[in-house]
Amino acid sequence: MNRQPPPRRRSARIAAAHGGGGGDTTLRERILRRPDGYIGSPEKRSTQTFWINDGYYMVPREVTYRPGLHRIFDEVLVYAASNKRRDPSMDTLSVEVDVVERSVSVFYNGRGVVPVELVDEERGVYAPEMFFGHLHDDDEEDDQNKATNDGGGGYGVKLANLFSTEFIIETTDGCRMKKYKQVFSENMGKKSVRHITDCNQGENWTIITFKPDLARFNMTYLEEDHVTLMWKRVVDMAGILGDSVQVEWDGVRLRINSFNNYVRLYIDSPVSDRSGAGFPRVYEKLNDWCEVCLSLSDDGHFQQVSFVNGFETLKGGTHVDYVTELITTHLMNLLNEHYEECNFNVDDVKRYLWVFLNVIIDNPTFDSQTKETLTTPPGRLGSKLELPKSFSKIAFGNGLIRRLFGYRGPPGYRGPLDAKTGVSSRD
Repeated sequence: MNRQPPPRRRSARIAAAHGGGGGDTTLRERILRRPDGYIGSPEKRSTQTFWINDGYYMVPREVTYRPGLHRIFDEVLVYAASNKRRDPSMDTLSVEVDVVERSVSVFYNGRGVVPVELVDEERGVYAPEMFFGHLHDDDEEDDQNKATNDGGGGYGVKLANLFSTEFIIETTDGCRMKKYKQVFSENMGKKSVRHITDCNQGENWTIITFKPDLARFNMTYLEEDHVTLMWKRVVDMAGILGDSVQVEWDGVRLRINSFNNYVRLYIDSPVSDRSGAGFPRVYEKLNDWCEVCLSLSDDGHFQQVSFVNGFETLKGGTHVDYVTELITTHLMNLLNEHYEECNFNVDDVKRYLWVFLNVIIDNPTFDSQTKETLTTPPGRLGSKLELPKSFSKIAFGNGLIRRLFGYRGPPGYRGPLDAKTGVSSRD
């Protein structure tokens, strides 16, 4: 007899997004009391160095920020960008920050994950209200469903509603030809009457506008460092989404059309001692879940820039470790074949690498609510990766061989090895 697993427990306690909705607000209150466990610290973090876009390139800059505030913005941004995976026809992502009004607005088009339909007849609740304005006890436990974005479970974008004084959702459903608008306020404690009107067939877009509850972050205005981080993350999205999506910041389109093009903002930066040096760079889309760009680090210390489902993993994690190990082992073996007497090890090679990585994986896990380090076991990242021969370019020519031995080369050096053949031009 086939034994079916018991159905997932759905808690009877639904923490409503409003005060008078008949729901148990315990979960809402618990999150607001203990934000560290959901969005990271609301307190100011000591100054940290980030790569920030200066309008032309990425440059290192010291930034002081509140991780919790950055997280709620990131949840909305990543949720919007992830609609591209739900609907490939999405071609616009636009972000506007109004410092005077202390508000953030994120627009994206394409069919959203939330239809304009009634989902709770007894309470008269429509899907947009349920999705954006109701907390459920098992939101954070929804691990049985594959999720590469916030549409698959977790509090996600609701956290921005919860930590805002005002949160407005406007969305159109081109299939049902309905437009929905609703305003939440007082940290999801109150809601307006929904406003449903007609829209055109095939008209699909969503706008999320929110005013962060700055008092909860010990702030009185949107500080410059926070706005700078928001801008930087929009630049990230332009590189991640590529040329099929027009990404805008305050009405201005960003001219970044691929992840490969995005990486140039770092490695061609004038602050880099590699600028104009002609160091090799290799870009490959290894499969449907991983694209990587490889170059050389500036100062003999391993560097990485990585993303998981749109989130920036500042400290790397298992995805970076896995891909970097493949690359360093490959390059180490290649060099040792040509210079047997040197006996290079993995660390010799790794410290000269700069790895840029963009991955999409199911149900990612992180070490904290700020999502800075991926902890998903390598076996769950996706299909096995195979490195193409193009990565050999990093080893020879003007690549690793110059870094490992300097410009004089190793004993018996007969000139730089060709990047493709590995043969000296003097042989």
